[in-house]
Amino acid sequence: MNISGGNVYINNFRKYGTTPYDVAVIHGGPGAAGEMAPVAIEISKVHGTLEPLQTAASIEGQIQELRLVLEKYGNIPLTMIGYSWGAWLSFIFAAQYPEFIRKLILIGSGPFEEKYAIGIMETRLSRLNEKEKLEVATLIKNLGSTDMKNKDALFTRFGEVISKADSFDPLQMHNEQVKFQAAIHQIVWKEAEQLRHTGDLLKFGRKIHCPVHAIHGDYDPHPAEGVEKPLLKILKNFRFTLLKNCGHRPWVEKGAREEFYKILKEEVCQKS
Repeated sequence: MNISGGNVYINNFRKYGTTPYDVAVIHGGPGAAGEMAPVAIEISKVHGTLEPLQTAASIEGQIQELRLVLEKYGNIPLTMIGYSWGAWLSFIFAAQYPEFIRKLILIGSGPFEEKYAIGIMETRLSRLNEKEKLEVATLIKNLGSTDMKNKDALFTRFGEVISKADSFDPLQMHNEQVKFQAAIHQIVWKEAEQLRHTGDLLKFGRKIHCPVHAIHGDYDPHPAEGVEKPLLKILKNFRFTLLKNCGHRPWVEKGAREEFYKILKEEVCQKS
C-alpha cells in the first residue's frame, strides 16, 4: 500500500478524499490505467472518490473487477463517471448491476453505433502533420504485429501522438500516473468493437434506469451525434452536454476545464 498526499493507492484501485466513497471514476483505453487521476483528485474535494484500475483482459473480467472494488469500498448506490472506453464499460456495468449505480456520467464516449465511427481516424490524421501521420502509421503497424516486445512503450507513444489530434487547446499535463497496457487494449477493444457491431452495446441501455448524463467536446474526433442520438432512443432519463472548444479530455482543455468541473461537481452533489 502506498499513501501519498492523503490519497491511498491499493493494488488495482485508488482512494481520494475521505469516506464515504460515493463516486467512482473509470478510465479509458482500454489499458490506460490511471488517466482519470486528475478528475478523481478534483472531485474528491466535494466527495470521496474511487479510481478503479482495470487489469483484466476481458470485458466481463473488468466488470467483475469493478464490482468487487465497489462492493467492498463504495457507498452504494454511487455516481459512476466513465471516460472514453470507460464510458462504455460503465454503461455495461450499470445495465448488469443497476443496484450499484445512482447516476451515470459518460465523458468523451465512443459512438454507440458503428456508422458514426467510420471517420474517427481520418479526422485525427487530418489534424496531424506529415511526420506525425507517418509515425502513427508505423505505430499501428508495429502494434498489430505478433511480437509483443516493447508494445506497452509503443502504445504509450501512440497515445501521446493521438492526444495532439484529440485536443483543442490543452494544458501541459504529465501522464506519470498512467500505465499503458497494450495487451489489455488489443483484447478488450476487439470485444468492445464486436459488441458495437452487433448492436448489443446499445441494447444494454434497455436495462439502465438511473439518470445518465453524457458530456462531450465539440472538437472530439468521436462524433457527438454518435453518442447523443443513439442514447436518446434507448434511455428514459438522458441528458447531453456539448462543451465548446473542447476535445476528447475536457479536464485538460483551457477553455472548457472550468465548466466541465462545474458540471461534474453539480452532478455528484445532487441528491437525485
